[in-house]
Amino acid sequence: MQLTNTSVKIYLAVAVAARISVAQTDPGPRKGPAGAGGYYATLDPNEQAIFALAATRFQEVDSVTGSIAGETGNGLGPTFNGNSCSMCHAQPTVGGSSPGLKSPQNSVPNPQVALATLHGAHNTVPSFITADGPVREARFVLNGTQPDGGVHGLFTIAGRTDASGCTLSQPDFASQVANQNVIFRIPTPVFGLGLVENTPDSTLQANVAANQQQKTAMGISGRLNTSGNDGTVTRFGWKAQNKSLMIFAGEAYNVEQGVSNEIFPNERSAVAGCVFNATPEDYSSMSLSGNVSVVSSDIVNFALFMRLSAPAAATTASDSERNGQALFQSVGCALCHSPSLTAAASPYTGMSNATYHPYSDFALHAMGSNLADGISQGTAAGDEFRTAPLWGLGQRLFFLHDGRTSDLMAAIQAHSGGGPGCPSGNRGPSTGDGPVSQGQNCGSEANAVIQNFNALPSARQQDLLNFLRSL
Repeated sequence: MQLTNTSVKIYLAVAVAARISVAQTDPGPRKGPAGAGGYYATLDPNEQAIFALAATRFQEVDSVTGSIAGETGNGLGPTFNGNSCSMCHAQPTVGGSSPGLKSPQNSVPNPQVALATLHGAHNTVPSFITADGPVREARFVLNGTQPDGGVHGLFTIAGRTDASGCTLSQPDFASQVANQNVIFRIPTPVFGLGLVENTPDSTLQANVAANQQQKTAMGISGRLNTSGNDGTVTRFGWKAQNKSLMIFAGEAYNVEQGVSNEIFPNERSAVAGCVFNATPEDYSSMSLSGNVSVVSSDIVNFALFMRLSAPAAATTASDSERNGQALFQSVGCALCHSPSLTAAASPYTGMSNATYHPYSDFALHAMGSNLADGISQGTAAGDEFRTAPLWGLGQRLFFLHDGRTSDLMAAIQAHSGGGPGCPSGNRGPSTGDGPVSQGQNCGSEANAVIQNFNALPSARQQDLLNFLRSL
């Protein structure tokens, strides 16, 4: 058969498409044991017992006044996104990221759907919350013409049987979505974060400064977010906006569940008829008896659970996975996703000077207009995000800060981006494109790395994907 020019073009297009389809095979969430959620292996029996008690508190379900059976925690609302830490931090086990129907082990729908009307609540489920999608919080980019950036609770306690008299309405999410004024965040896993908290600023600074010649050649110029109070490095949250696990826990408890506490003592949306408890609603016991978990507030327990937890275990073993591990270094992924860091001396048994493998430098990097959300936090601009730690990635269901994809290949490709007039692989002047505010930069620092990845043969791309799913 003789091929015409047109048929040759079609043939080549099909061949290219076939090659791409092979390269785009995400192995999917790794099956088998979670390999996460337990205490750090070297803890002594007393520390293990404290971890177990703290883990129980992490799973406590809150109601408005604590009067509902099975929901004995109090302080929910007036606005909220969830009623328990473990409701959102659930995959592959307690302390992980968002659950969803795509789990290979469990068909667990997004619990926010049922939460909307639990106990008679009058909420409507927003369009961006679906049964098979990720748990999300919503932030508004602007409040009128002024920057906003804050979390707007998905639900209110109005109509609940334990909130008689409250008439607080939900935000008008439909209008805000139509105006492209809403961005989303999904839960970050909390396994192993005690090691991250105990890593010296100097270690993180030296790590960011390392390999400068190679980083500069590839357009990578990350920097650490810092506290406006003392100038020290902040490292928790999607934009590394929180300094410590206690602050991280206190903010989440106040913002996500509406519970006022010893770090964030004021009630959010404290409108008349919707305030039922004295503040702070979460506080340490005034009793002189009991262990540290019993007498401490919820947020102290949440921080202890995160601080004493073990990192998620990797299963890298096959030839393909090991080859992918080498490629992870050679294409440049490891320039931001640092494979190893070392913590400082620790008061907890066996955790001193531990070398761990977070696959993150915990620094901010400009990710271009494709991922930019227009929200500034600390010193982080609207196009900057903390390098997402990859430990435990093998069993995650959703990727990127907003959970927009469950496909690992799509998440990798989303790291590449820029804007009109923005040179590939470099940051350039703002164009006002997308949600990036005027005066910010555009262009992703990952562009050159993604180009290297895309230049790999399909089989080698698959090796790298297999390695990532082994983490």
